[in-house]
Amino acid sequence: MFGFSRRRIKLGRLKVHLGDPLQGTKSPIRPTKRHSHQSSGSGSVLAASGNSDDVAHHSSSGFDSASANSENWMVVSTSGDSPIPRFSHAATVVGNKMVVVGGDSGRGLLDDTQILSLDKLTWAAASPKVYLSPTSLPLKIPACKGHSLVSWGKKVLLIGGKSDPGNDKVSVWSFDAETECWSHIEAKGDIPAARSGHSVIRAGPVLILFGGEGLKGKKLNDLHMFDLKSMMWLPLHYTGAGPSPRSNHVAALYDDRILLVFGGQSKSKILNDLYSLDFETMVWSRIKIRGHHPSPRAGCCGVLCGTKWYIAGGGSKKKRYAETLIFDVVKLEMSVAVTSSSASITTNKGFSLVPVHHKDRVFLVAFGGSRKESSNQVEILIIVKDEHSVGWPSGQDNDSLLFKRRSTGRVGLGVHLRNEGPVDSVARHGITSMIDHHSSGRRSLSETSGNGVSLRKQFHHEEESNSTHTLQKAHEDGGDGAQNSPPLETEGVPGSSNICVLYEAKISALIRKNSTLEGQLASALAGREAAEKNLSSAVKNRHDMESKLAEAVKEVELLKEKLAGVELAQEEANSLSNAVHTDNVKLEHDVAFLKAILDDTQKELHSTRGVLAAERARAFQLQVEVFHLKQRLQGEGAWTPAGPLLRENPTMLS
Repeated sequence: MFGFSRRRIKLGRLKVHLGDPLQGTKSPIRPTKRHSHQSSGSGSVLAASGNSDDVAHHSSSGFDSASANSENWMVVSTSGDSPIPRFSHAATVVGNKMVVVGGDSGRGLLDDTQILSLDKLTWAAASPKVYLSPTSLPLKIPACKGHSLVSWGKKVLLIGGKSDPGNDKVSVWSFDAETECWSHIEAKGDIPAARSGHSVIRAGPVLILFGGEGLKGKKLNDLHMFDLKSMMWLPLHYTGAGPSPRSNHVAALYDDRILLVFGGQSKSKILNDLYSLDFETMVWSRIKIRGHHPSPRAGCCGVLCGTKWYIAGGGSKKKRYAETLIFDVVKLEMSVAVTSSSASITTNKGFSLVPVHHKDRVFLVAFGGSRKESSNQVEILIIVKDEHSVGWPSGQDNDSLLFKRRSTGRVGLGVHLRNEGPVDSVARHGITSMIDHHSSGRRSLSETSGNGVSLRKQFHHEEESNSTHTLQKAHEDGGDGAQNSPPLETEGVPGSSNICVLYEAKISALIRKNSTLEGQLASALAGREAAEKNLSSAVKNRHDMESKLAEAVKEVELLKEKLAGVELAQEEANSLSNAVHTDNVKLEHDVAFLKAILDDTQKELHSTRGVLAAERARAFQLQVEVFHLKQRLQGEGAWTPAGPLLRENPTMLS
């Protein structure tokens, strides 16, 4: 589909090479010829995408001790300086090395780079050398977890992750496995937001990024493409009901055309659904899994080997699953390969998984993870014991695959890139041209005609027709042309000399055409540089306008806040005024009531005063009467009992 296979196409005397910009004219991602039975001591490393083009060979003896009869995960002893136990790291294989970067030790994030030699199963820490940035400042990868590692030739690419210090955009770093140096890649284009727990799949010189978890915990389901030639990010738009936003899922790319996404964790639950994206049509579709129905799981690891997708581990916070699943991409059927013990690191969270092909066997290599404590253990599982059962095209199968593969696989993404919009149309057209240029060698022999005859057969048929036509013309002309022409070979292939002359003429024409194309390429590159400058200027202007717009938005927000405060104060004032009015009315009622009570009290007081005056008058009258009685008693003479009384109480007389 993308046309990213790194094959050498041979046709007569012509050889087409796909170069790699990181390695000059020699392509490190071009597979070396397989030696299935002649070189029993050689091994190879398989990419996690399961693509036969990503095979890199090495001579290895570290897996010789693995038991051929073992059918489950087994611990492998390693030597050297063992790395710090960790989880949520990332690992990949380059040549005869497994590179492990970063992770979480349980006490903090890590920024180291550990290398396991697959020859001797020996650990060694990479030297902390870094390239200098354009500002002459030393560069060093940040401590990170939840990132992705992808191999590209002799380099390892680190994409995204939750880092310390953090970043608001996805960063891309490159590690040279030979010099053990890190360098930062200055990406361009529409750079995705920073994330962790995402998936990154490499298809030739293009990275495909999907999903993940943003800095604020937001789950994502966006799709982006990073072109390793132009170092430019592009968003990919699609149709259909795609996967829900998720992180810690597992993804694979089958046949350079079908993107598979399984499981993961959404905002509210753990998932076990499976989706596929066809890059020809850019349409998502959900796959109905046959056979074994997998339990919902997140944090699992996957490796695509041919048509078999191995998915190990995963689970939820409460439960981790010990089975290693196999999904048949062709039959759409899921089955259980093995069920590991509870002590296996495949039941850990945050372990890594890479495939290794050694001699006639294929191994899955798991490392690290955490259950109650972090681990630095290495385990392997033999998944294929016979090289012919791997399912990858090799030898003659590669040629047949070249001629059977159709060019329509590039249409979906090519059209998508060309329809991206007016602002980045020039840059996207450059990437589209690069993709089409990469695939031109394979497409020239893989396209089919309308009547079903391959272009390869058409080419040979055209050669025979041209040879016959040349012979007939020479025979008809006679004369000097026929006399001076070299004698035809009657043995072997008829007209071989004329065919050679025809090939030489075609080669000369191709050379001239190549010169013309080089001139056009130079002008196109100049135009591309100008377009990139214009694009950078437009992006800068856009950033300035966005900053001004952001400031204006902030001012509007401040004014809105002030207005809201004024409205709130007005409401409080109105409420207070209503309360005061209510209190005044109540006080008026209370005053009126008190006045009525005062009037009644005054009336009662006035009446009481009258009664008191009457009582005083009566008391005075009684006193007068008493006085008169006293005088009468004194005049008439007191009787005997009254005498003592008056002596004891003389005041009675007054």
